[in-house]
Amino acid sequence: MVAPVSRQEILRPVQRWLSDVVVGLNLCPFARRPMRAGQIRFAISEARDDETLMAELLAEMRLLDHTPARELETTLLIVPGQSQHPYLGDFADFNQFLDLAEWLIERNDYTGIYQLATFHPQYQFADTASEDAENLTNRAPYPILHLIREASIERVLSHYPDPENIPENNIRRVEALGEEDRRRLFPYLFG
Repeated sequence: MVAPVSRQEILRPVQRWLSDVVVGLNLCPFARRPMRAGQIRFAISEARDDETLMAELLAEMRLLDHTPARELETTLLIVPGQSQHPYLGDFADFNQFLDLAEWLIERNDYTGIYQLATFHPQYQFADTASEDAENLTNRAPYPILHLIREASIERVLSHYPDPENIPENNIRRVEALGEEDRRRLFPYLFG
């Protein structure tokens, strides 16, 4: 029998990924400030099915509703699953769940209020091969649903030069990484 993974064993690689990859490589130029201010919530999902995860996602949106951005800017809902039968461990299943997540946002009148960014250890953009470097921009230690306040994005983008080039800049950054850097920054992909 496999011992259960502790909360800290789940959080440690996610926080390292956020610090070293997302902020360290400047993949999200808006992440540094809330990370340093302690305004990011790391919620660990207990879900083993879509209905439970949808309820957790809705609860996180409601928490954001009732908490000022100066206290809580954003939420990362981490879906570690179980080691023997990981829920959403397969990227195709995760991608299919995203339709439900977007429906949930729309159904609860959160369109324009919250935006969902997604990450997964097997993340693969359409029309790419699995090993293409650009997929690294969205590869994380676990499936993650990132709830972002639309108002905060709009505020930051109004002061950010050339925001439409962020994806291309990110692709160039990860393509420039050598094998040693990739292994250091993405150890969960080489385990």
